[in-house]
Amino acid sequence: MTGPRKASSPDTGAEEREEKRRLDDALDEGLEETFPASDPVNVTQPPPSKGDHHVKRGG
Repeated sequence: MTGPRKASSPDTGAEEREEKRRLDDALDEGLEETFPASDPVNVTQPPPSKGDHHVKRGG
């Protein structure tokens, strides 16, 4: 359960919406700036190529 909501002025809703918009914009910008790093990690190991014949892999 949540507690009672405190009374707010009509401007409070507008201020909260503006704050949420600013935070959403900042998040979007941060994601765009780090896009290559935000790609998921490849968890599978590709098979060795002909050039990898000298590399010993644990398994």
